[in-house]
Amino acid sequence: MLQYFKGSYIFTAIGLIIAYFWAHHAHVGAEMQALFIVLVLSILEVSLSFDNAVVNASKLEKMSPLWQHRFLTWGILIAVFGMRFLFPVLVVAIFSHLNIVEVVNMAINDADKYAHYLHISHPPIITFGASFLIMLFFTYFTNPKKGVHWIPFIEEKLTHLGNVRGLGVVLTLFLIYLVQSRVIEQDRTEVLIAGIWGIIIYLLIDGISHALEHHSENNAIKTCSPHFSLTNSCFVNFLYLELIDASFSLDGVLGAFALSKDILIITIGLSIGAMFVRSLTIMLVEKKTLKQYIYLEQGAHWAIGALAVIMYISSFREVSEIVTGFVGLVFILTAFFASVRENRKKEN
Repeated sequence: MLQYFKGSYIFTAIGLIIAYFWAHHAHVGAEMQALFIVLVLSILEVSLSFDNAVVNASKLEKMSPLWQHRFLTWGILIAVFGMRFLFPVLVVAIFSHLNIVEVVNMAINDADKYAHYLHISHPPIITFGASFLIMLFFTYFTNPKKGVHWIPFIEEKLTHLGNVRGLGVVLTLFLIYLVQSRVIEQDRTEVLIAGIWGIIIYLLIDGISHALEHHSENNAIKTCSPHFSLTNSCFVNFLYLELIDASFSLDGVLGAFALSKDILIITIGLSIGAMFVRSLTIMLVEKKTLKQYIYLEQGAHWAIGALAVIMYISSFREVSEIVTGFVGLVFILTAFFASVRENRKKEN
């Protein structure tokens, strides 16, 4: 266990040191409070993203060791700087019509104002992430080739519905319509556009990924190479995993402002959690945990569906991150124990 999380522990130590000295510089006398917030945020991120680790592992199994390593190294840089700092700043710049340099300066030097703009941008941001995740949920459970069913009386019916082409898109559009009808009038157009973009981005990445896998199977060749190209299945899957991570991180980033207004403290806390999730993903792949516990993947996708619905609701009504993390954890743990029971039945 230690070998998989060694990097995460080192990352945590460095993060806590940086957080302490930053708090000493920006919030004199609040150093210990800052460290406490960092630890709470890292635990929150892990609890919200455990199902993310399971889904990541199912994709990472198909990637070469080189790309698995890139996911753990380059991927964490994208997760830390890109998704936990730059992405929220970029979103605020887009929806508030401000210069990105001005927003970065605001995030560091005027946290209250930045939090205000981020709160205003909350409905479209969260709708984009929810639409991406609910498409992932529908695609998984309506796949006619899906053979293992954790909750047969529901999952078998969903599998049969997979014969209706475009059903997932129609259902997601219906959910977006319901959401935009509940948000305040001035946010409705942006929520609708953001939700549609969530569908488009998902279909684009998922479509390219499936096309490359199909091409590889038909021609008996490997489309995985070290190169960065949309004809490289490993690179496309890498992008796919980063987008899933982005969608999962949205809820944590937005909810983190309930604990702190300091963007750097928030980034450090969430990044530590993201690092542990990546270490957990690598462990799941190398120990072949998904093959040992056959319902874990199903449980993770049910958790993703629940998270997406909660994110939709949070666009017009406040939902505690504790509720979100608890629901996902219940699905994962229930699926785990169901897998253990199934393994015992086979042994007997």
